[in-house]
Amino acid sequence: MQTPVHLLVVALAILAATGPAQDQKQHGLPLKILSAKSLYFDNQTGAQHVAEKTLDELKKWGRFKIVRDPKQADLIFLLSADPYGGGYIIYLGGQTGTIDKSGNIEADPVPTYNKASPVRYAYLTVIDTNTGVSLWKDSHVWGGLLTGFNSVGEQLVKELEKQTKK
Repeated sequence: MQTPVHLLVVALAILAATGPAQDQKQHGLPLKILSAKSLYFDNQTGAQHVAEKTLDELKKWGRFKIVRDPKQADLIFLLSADPYGGGYIIYLGGQTGTIDKSGNIEADPVPTYNKASPVRYAYLTVIDTNTGVSLWKDSHVWGGLLTGFNSVGEQLVKELEKQTKK
């Protein structure tokens, strides 16, 4: 017969073995990001120089294989001028779109270049390709002499890289 003290010791040992939320997150990042091998980069800013600098920084980091087909990627890195508000989807034919909070699906127009509204921030969102859920996001001031005219995506990638090393 086991006493309540023995049961308590066994219960505490089980809890200690399973550990806290370390199984779900490491370095404050979801394990999906830390275990991913490939990414698809989607530039929705309309600024080619920003996209090029962002891709250069991703290549310099060397953490992920950059693929051209979003269906072959573990993650989608979405660089945009607007915050990510819905689910990211990829149709069978490769067309991309979003799902808003109401559940409405909207295909992205092709091509999506140059928005008319002035841009103050750029947003980098890391998206799970299987679920369309945002795993990580950050924003950075876009443009200006002090922040760098085309370096906003580069700065956001450096921030993610820094967080993976914590």
